[in-house]
Amino acid sequence: MTTQQELTPELIRAALTTVKFPGFSRDIVSFGLVKKIDIDAENNVTIDLVIESKNADIPRYIFEGVHGVMKHLPGVKHCDVNIEHKAPEARKGVNDDPSTWKSSVPGARHVIAVASGKGGVGKSTVSANLAVALSKLGYSVGLVDLDIYGPSMSLMFGTKERPGANENDEFLPVTAHGVKLLSMGLLINEADPVAVRGPLATRYVQQFLRNVAWGDVDFLILDLPPGTGDIQLTIVQTAELDGVVVVTTPQEVALIDARKAIGLFERVKTPILGVIENMSYFQCPSDGKIYHIFGEGGGEREAAKLGVPLLGKIPLDIATRSGGDEGRPVALEDPEQNPVSAAFRQVAEQCARVVLDR
Repeated sequence: MTTQQELTPELIRAALTTVKFPGFSRDIVSFGLVKKIDIDAENNVTIDLVIESKNADIPRYIFEGVHGVMKHLPGVKHCDVNIEHKAPEARKGVNDDPSTWKSSVPGARHVIAVASGKGGVGKSTVSANLAVALSKLGYSVGLVDLDIYGPSMSLMFGTKERPGANENDEFLPVTAHGVKLLSMGLLINEADPVAVRGPLATRYVQQFLRNVAWGDVDFLILDLPPGTGDIQLTIVQTAELDGVVVVTTPQEVALIDARKAIGLFERVKTPILGVIENMSYFQCPSDGKIYHIFGEGGGEREAAKLGVPLLGKIPLDIATRSGGDEGRPVALEDPEQNPVSAAFRQVAEQCARVVLDR
């Protein structure tokens, strides 16, 4: 005969770690939502939660999740869940009064940088598809290609249109696939190298951030070059970022450099919004079997170590490559029919939620 384990607040708290905050990989305990656990003499349990979110559905989801766990926890006679739902303090909410926008990029409500410590992890592909996916969610979106030496957005968006200028000598971004776009690739001939020294490259970056007529965009995505050099430092000194999204593959050699990028942004007090694991897996089209070509779970472990969300896992798929080469980002496809488009839609929803709930 087995003895039933004594019911304690610690035991209940451990059980509640299985309840995830909706849309995140982290649980409600690690987020600090569980404020108090009381157990009376008859094993009636009372759990007090405090939830800060603009989404009125979040408390209901968590309420149901907690009750689901407690219903199956041995020894619990009855459980009451009390939730205090508070709207987060307004910091940079989307609103229609430009005088209240705190971004130092004129015309942008929120600025998100997409970074990686290493080239070749698909950062620009992620930036392009994140911008398109946000646009398909109904947001107005701008995208700046700040990889001055290796611009690729003109190819990925299938446009060679040259940006114009207004009466204030501000760049007028081109529009492609519903996204306002500015890239060095639109200002030079395709085969021309950008042979400039660091100080001039950083001046271009400053112009691309300060001297563009974006109009009113909800989100401005900054596609950063790989590494942790002059351009990254110029960006954080020029623009007030809502935060940085870090792109990596599951492979340790990519994670090593991702940690360096994270270390740089943490040093300059720029929030890390989350991690995107690109090339996460390959699903064989013939039999549906999944192969983890670059390893498994590296991005998720890194996000957990940082205490930030894993914003999504993007599979390795030929549609992503062909969409980039043909100027039609895969996020334009129907997410109900295309799993890669669905993955980017999830990433976009997560990014928007993280930024707007800050």
